[in-house]
Formats: sequence, C-alpha cells, structure tokens
Amino acid sequence: MDIFWSAVGVGVLLLFFLSMGTWIFAAMLAVSIGSLWLFGDFGADRIGLIFSRILYRASNSWELSAIPLFILMGELIFRSNISERLFKGLVPITRHLPGGILHTNVLGCTLFAAVSGSSAATTATIGKITTQELKTRGYDRNLSIGSLAGAGSLGLLIPPSIVMIVYGVQAEVSISQLFMAGVVPGLLIALLYSVYISARSYLSPSLAPRQAASGQSVGQSILLLLPLLVLISIVIGSIYSGIATPSEAAAVGVAATLLLLGYEGQLSNRLFVEAFRGTLITSIMVCSLLITASLLSTAMGYLHLPRELAEWIAAQNFSPMSLLLALAVFYVVLGLFLDGISITVMSLPITLPIVLMAGFDPIWFGIFLIIMIELGQITPPVGFNLFVLQSLTGESISRVALAALPFFLLMCVAALIISVWPDIALWLPRFMAQ
Repeated sequence: MDIFWSAVGVGVLLLFFLSMGTWIFAAMLAVSIGSLWLFGDFGADRIGLIFSRILYRASNSWELSAIPLFILMGELIFRSNISERLFKGLVPITRHLPGGILHTNVLGCTLFAAVSGSSAATTATIGKITTQELKTRGYDRNLSIGSLAGAGSLGLLIPPSIVMIVYGVQAEVSISQLFMAGVVPGLLIALLYSVYISARSYLSPSLAPRQAASGQSVGQSILLLLPLLVLISIVIGSIYSGIATPSEAAAVGVAATLLLLGYEGQLSNRLFVEAFRGTLITSIMVCSLLITASLLSTAMGYLHLPRELAEWIAAQNFSPMSLLLALAVFYVVLGLFLDGISITVMSLPITLPIVLMAGFDPIWFGIFLIIMIELGQITPPVGFNLFVLQSLTGESISRVALAALPFFLLMCVAALIISVWPDIALWLPRFMAQ
C-alpha cells in the first residue's frame, strides 16, 4: 500500500483510540497491532513473534531502573518538610532583589528540580508553601501563579529528569550527557524568569511590596538549604564525576534521602506507604508507555514510515530553522492534549529519523524536545502544571493559564536562543568529555 495512505491510516487509528478516551498505552498497543495487520498484511503468528521479542528487549533495560528510583526519591522528599525549609532559606537571599520573594518560586523550583525529575512534583512541592505565603504578604497574584507555573516545568529540564531518561532510552543516547546538556538551558530559562520578575516589579513596585527583615542571617539560610544541596551534590556530582551511572546515582540518592529523613526523625510507616504507592503508580505508567512505544516504533519500522517520511522531508529542502519551526508547532499542538512522556514515546519513532537526517545532534534535540514538552505543561486544556496550580490556589483554569502566558513566551525565547546557538546545550557535555 502507498506509504501516504499507510501514514494516514496509522494517524486515524491513533486519533480514534485517543478520542474514545482509551488509555494511551492501550491505544499505542492497538495501533501497533492494527497497523501491521491492516497495512502490512502481517498474520497473528508473525505479529506475536515480533512483539514477544520487543517486549523482552524493551523491559530488560538497565537504564530504566533509574526511573522508579528517581521517582521514589522525589516522593520521599515531597512528603518531608524539606520544601518548607527551602522556602525559609531562600527568603533572606531573595528579599533584597526587585521582585522580592517572588524569586523563591524560580530558585526553589530550580533547586528542587535537581532532586525530583518531575515537573508536577516540583510545582506541587514548591507551590504548597509559596502560593499561600505570597498571597498573605500581598504579592501580585498573577505574577505569583505564573512564575510558579513556568518555573515548575524546570523539573523536566534540570537533571535528573524522568523524561530525559525516557528520551535517552528511546533515542539510544547517553543519559549522562543528556543530564549535562540540560543544565545550562535550565539555568538560562530560570534567569529569564528572574529578569522578567525583576523588570515587572521595578516598573510596578506594587506588584512586589517590600518585606521587613526576617532577622535570619545568610548563614542560617544556608543551613536550611543544606539538606537539599547535599542531596543534589550526591546525585548530580556522582554522575558528572563519572563515579556512577544515572541508575547507580538514583540508588545512592534514595539511600541518602532515607538516611537524611531517618536522621531527622521524619520516617514513618505512613510516609513509606504513601511514597511507595506513588512510586508504584507512576513507574507502572511510565514503563507501560515505554514498552508499548517500542512496539509502535517497531510497527512503524516494518511499514517503513519513519524512513519514507524522513526522505520525503529531505526532498523538500527545508532549511534547518524551517524544520525546527514545524517541529515546534507540532510538539506544542501535541502538548495541548498529551503529557510529556506520552509525547516523547509517541513522536520519536517519526521525528527522530527526520532530525538525524537533517544533521541535528540527538543530544541537542533531546533538550529542544524537552523545552517543547515544558511548553505543553503550561498550556490548556491538558497542562499538568495548570491543574496542579488550580488545585493549590482555587483559581479558575483560565486565570492560571493567562498568568502563565508571559512565562510561556519566555520559554519560547529560550527555545529560539538554543536553536540559534546550540552550543549552549552542548558545551557542558563536550567539556566534561575532555
């Protein structure tokens, strides 16, 4: 069958299942089987043989073990009082800046992202403290909500990131290099957010009223931040130094978190049960998506769709920036309806061959893709960060989305910057490899 009609058929099948409210992993499994049967004339025996091999290979990956471990680490920290101490430690440091303690949203999310790996967890953990505190102290509500929505998405970009692990496994690139590549773009986005907050507050001082001194010294602030800084140093330091792989660093991070919480007397049966329940639910979701994505990728390969589409796009002689713009629009549209992991696993079988044929570095493209996914976290109707903030603040989803709009645009600026100067993302991996 003509490759065009095969592509249309696969797309229609997938849209049909998703529109019916089918679980995404089940939709991908059904499309994988249906596309091989309808468009590839594969029999049931052959499909079963192919899928049995792919199931074993996809689920027997050492790199995947990092996912439940990083999720468990984030769950344990989320249920401790580390977020409260993080806010108290940042207040004296940010109080004198234009915008005052609004910067705790940005700095708090940036620091917590370095131990969480999840955008929603970062937003919820920092937001459960800052949203009420900022409201009580008279800070502008829209700027408070918007900065948290934007900064919370850094949980996907600043390592360790669950989506980075998913991308690394699917694209077969070094997860450690991906982690390194995410640092500078993540800090760049945080800097853009802080500059915007400072500029808005400088032009309109009523948005961020001056706060009285807390009586807390910088030394006391550092002591409050120390537990989180130690955990970040252990996890990220062990990876960047080459001492541990991401999976080993995740295990070390969990052990260090348990020791810290045990030393502080925060461990309890309830914390253990809630943390492991949350880890189990999220890990099963992620791994189910990864396995069925491997099946879908294999089915697309047998139908020659990725290769044919890549060759067709190459024949159109699109400029690199035109191709990136098209991919950016494609991913932003996907982000309106799907979560980040689903976007990654569903799109890569098609987009990665196109990107590689166009000459883009797969490490760089991973960072570009994650920024596109971050944009989806703060766009309705399925922006996860928007829902988290709606539940935390009690505001309407429309108000939360409008508050996040300036930070959406700032993230678009960051995507443009790393597209024009890709070395911003690639400099650190190359430097560490020397």
